[in-house]
Amino acid sequence: MKWTDQFVAQLSDEAPRTRRTLDRFPSGRDDWKPHEKSMTFGNLARLVATIPSWFPMIINMDELDIGGGAGGGYRQAPLRTAAELVAAHDKAVADAQATLSTTSDDRLMKPWRLLVSGKVVSEQPRTVVIRDTFMHWSHHRGQLTVYLRLVGAPVAAIYGPSADDTTFA
Repeated sequence: MKWTDQFVAQLSDEAPRTRRTLDRFPSGRDDWKPHEKSMTFGNLARLVATIPSWFPMIINMDELDIGGGAGGGYRQAPLRTAAELVAAHDKAVADAQATLSTTSDDRLMKPWRLLVSGKVVSEQPRTVVIRDTFMHWSHHRGQLTVYLRLVGAPVAAIYGPSADDTTFA
């Protein structure tokens, strides 16, 4: 099986799980956070919704510098409702699927670099970066389920039933 086929299949499996989780986001709680060092509920939910948008960036760009510079002050518009989060997620997933479906395994074997203020902090084949991005996405989705539980919102079934959703994901 080709890398592109594996990644499209994984995205197709993970996207509905994430969508169900985002659909539980309670309006009016976007500024809440469980601890002063934690990110806000709204920022975490937006991150989870939009992580699939990273796949086209990883495939189409050779590097990303996340420190300072021209793009350093970039802020995404807030997504304040479950419907806005789900819509952003659906768009990110569709764009990711389209990009993954039209790239080649040769492209995915080429290195991609992450820089901070011009300093290379990671250089890996795109296959590794994409794999790690899927893990990063799962990690933050898990955080999101904890936030949901802490504010009393129902937690969706993800890989199996939750206390609130007994359907098998």
